[in-house]
Amino acid sequence: MSAPSTPRRLTLRILRSAPGAHVEPQWQDFAIEEAEGMTLFIALNEVRQNLDPSLQFDFVCRAGICGSCGMLIDGRPGLACRTLTKDHGATITLAPLPVFELIGDLSVNTGKWMRGTAERLETWIHSQQEPDLTAVEAPMEPALAEAIYELDRCIECGCCVAGCGTLRMREDFVGAVGLNKIARFRLDPRDERSDEDFYELIGDDTGVFGCMSLLGCHDVCPKGLPLQTQIAFLRRKMAVVGLK
Repeated sequence: MSAPSTPRRLTLRILRSAPGAHVEPQWQDFAIEEAEGMTLFIALNEVRQNLDPSLQFDFVCRAGICGSCGMLIDGRPGLACRTLTKDHGATITLAPLPVFELIGDLSVNTGKWMRGTAERLETWIHSQQEPDLTAVEAPMEPALAEAIYELDRCIECGCCVAGCGTLRMREDFVGAVGLNKIARFRLDPRDERSDEDFYELIGDDTGVFGCMSLLGCHDVCPKGLPLQTQIAFLRRKMAVVGLK
């Protein structure tokens, strides 16, 4: 019977920062022992519990559903709770997602950005009919319902925003998450808006025509959403409206 292997020693190199404290951001290393099946979420909790309780990072569900634990992992946007330490080297660098307002260390305010984008793009069902809370829900073809659900799987983690080259150059770009929401409501038969209405929201360089097609968003989406397809589809539809 072979002897158990010695657990690997990990170094988490974390970019520490505290906005408002007038202290320059700096890298800080934390050494921990790797456990079987360890995720970055577990590793960060170990650091906070045993080494430095002041470390700031976000989490809620620990299951890749809430999107709270997005961060740069070895320079690539990802979710800490879905990232196994064994898939990385002995030293893992962690930094906050760019674009979003920094709270401290690895914690950023994605909610503020997402809400602003939702309000700007009016990402809710538009209908002239008064809602009837007692009415039976209208039936929908299963294939259509599945297509809407596929786009609704976005967890607003911010990874696509952080991986977007356009957003690094212009802060008013709506990003893949915004375009994905427009694609979702365009599919929904309960939404009475026309392509002309959607053109008013995304038919310029801050919307679908601002995308440089680098598709970093598609590469880093932890839910595997078809962002490349949706952006290309919307661009064709909006171009038709623009040429009228």
